Amino acid sequence: MNAKEAVARRIQKLCSEHDIAVNALANQCGISPSTVYSMLNTKSKNPGVITIQKICDGLDISLREFFDDPVFDDLEPIIK
Repeated sequence: MNAKEAVARRIQKLCSEHDIAVNALANQCGISPSTVYSMLNTKSKNPGVITIQKICDGLDISLREFFDDPVFDDLEPIIK
């Protein structure tokens, strides 16, 4: 799994844990739903840390909590 896929899975998991829909998450975070959907569909080539921080702020979690998940443990290397 690559980092983009891991970020998408983590957002989906957090939405489920917080019982919040993607549109509601976007509104709560002050970002457009299309931005969140592009991250979930891995169309976003580089989900920015600022956008991830806005998601964290909207969910009242830290960046550390966002990335502290087993989904990030075995990412494919970018440089081989």
